[in-house]
Amino acid sequence: MVLADVLKRWQTINGKEAYLCTGTDEHGMKIQQAALKEGMPPKEFCDNNANKFKNLAELSDISYDYFIRTTDQEHKDVVQQFWLLLKARAPEGLGLYKGKHEGWYCVSDECFYPEDLIQPSVVPQTGRKIMASIESGNEVEWVTEETWFFPLSKYKDKLLRFYDENPDWIQPTHRMNEVRNWVENHLEDLSITRPAARLNWGIKDPEDSNNTIYVWVDALVNYLTKSGFGSKWQVDDADTGIWPADVHVVGKDIIRFHAIYWPALLMAAGLPLPKKIVCHNHWTMSNRKMSKSLGNVVNPFFAVQRWNLDPLRYFLMRNGSFKGDMSYANDFIIVAYEKELQANIGNLFNRISRNKTGKWSTLEAVDHARNGKFDSPASIAPLDPEAPDFLSLETTLESAPDAIRKDMDDINLNNALRGVFELLRETNRFITDTEPWKIVKETDLDARVRLNWVIYRCAEALRIAGIFLQPVMPTKAAELLDGLGVKPERRTVEFATKGTDLEYGVAPIKKGDDVKPNAFEAIFPPVPGVELPDYDVVAGRSEPKPQRFRTNNRLGRMAADLAQEARNTPE
Repeated sequence: MVLADVLKRWQTINGKEAYLCTGTDEHGMKIQQAALKEGMPPKEFCDNNANKFKNLAELSDISYDYFIRTTDQEHKDVVQQFWLLLKARAPEGLGLYKGKHEGWYCVSDECFYPEDLIQPSVVPQTGRKIMASIESGNEVEWVTEETWFFPLSKYKDKLLRFYDENPDWIQPTHRMNEVRNWVENHLEDLSITRPAARLNWGIKDPEDSNNTIYVWVDALVNYLTKSGFGSKWQVDDADTGIWPADVHVVGKDIIRFHAIYWPALLMAAGLPLPKKIVCHNHWTMSNRKMSKSLGNVVNPFFAVQRWNLDPLRYFLMRNGSFKGDMSYANDFIIVAYEKELQANIGNLFNRISRNKTGKWSTLEAVDHARNGKFDSPASIAPLDPEAPDFLSLETTLESAPDAIRKDMDDINLNNALRGVFELLRETNRFITDTEPWKIVKETDLDARVRLNWVIYRCAEALRIAGIFLQPVMPTKAAELLDGLGVKPERRTVEFATKGTDLEYGVAPIKKGDDVKPNAFEAIFPPVPGVELPDYDVVAGRSEPKPQRFRTNNRLGRMAADLAQEARNTPE
């Protein structure tokens, strides 16, 4: 949900109208058996689970527009309408037909598997011999039943042609290759009903109550339900509302249903296909698959309570990858929190906005920029070869926003966040090299201009970063932008470029105020009850290295390390 929420928020700050649909899939044999095991009616079982997911969505600050439950009557009506549409509109020979189905069925995965994707296996806990899916490892059983079929095999050429014409339809590319391989080598006609005598918990065939519609036909239609299909628009209408979806965000375990079954069903019904599918991987616990039997499943409610929401969202997006499964570990989170959030963002913000002396401010620095006081290069870049390079941040400040924007548009979120991190790391290097706390003591005529040049450049980097961080950390990004005095209407992507906003800034701390920053009032305060890892681990060193620091403050040392990292990074 977090990934989908980030994408929705990104479109919103781009000035676009965006809608996020999420919810719970509540029918099928798996639910029926789970409810029976718990000794409660399936609907009551689903109500409990749906409430948990809703609570999690709210806790995670998911800005969904629609939370659909497949047990909603509105959805049931649309599924039955879609079912009749498949019967009525599918071209001759490409529509539903009745027959006898025999095959290996997996209750956990809610699907049949071809013979070549089944293998003998053993349940580790009991030693019981079973047949299992090669893909998921879940147990399968041999099933024989009368069913309605969807002639999926006859859509092979259409699907392959569609993939050829839309090579970027599935992200990442290797998932497209997996889908193509399945279509080319494993495509079989799809059994899309179950006998109601075996599966009663589901949506019935409107023309034959003895059949229950296959749960994945039911579940996939949810996208049409919330787009207004059947109520606001019909098949041949020119205006189909918010359909087709711009992007489906799905896990790797359900890519086949979304990238093969769903487009074929839509083709048969004469409806537009979604424009893109983004397929994410799974999180493991310290590189081990999360499993209830192993006792290593992360409780998201506890995780949010421990780390606070926005830092956790940042960690998930910063370390998420489309290339392979990702490892969730508390040690990884605290390293990211201290190095990338506390030291790289929080410490930089404190340096320019919460300085102890009160002898500079972002308000004065932005005023200098607005009034053209940086127009004289000589006043900014002294001729003294020993002086710091006051122009050394310019290239990064100019190029970073476009690169970050492109990565966000391309849904390369970890690359985008890496770009934000590197922009601010370079800014930490810049402020460390230029030392505004020394410039403020200088007495030449251009000293004040140089001081405000440094503060303004740092403020611009933070302001731009704050705009880009809004989809990932909505609350913390708002705190950062509030702390810089950025107006709410100037927090869209069009302002995420150097010099596009000259109306922000906050006044200096007045002499006599309690200017000593309180760590727990910082944007990224210490995490209570969390023991910090060894400093060299956080600093990214394989071996401890002796280094002289100008401060004993841990975050100050981290900022110095970040500055050194930036100096050592090739351009």
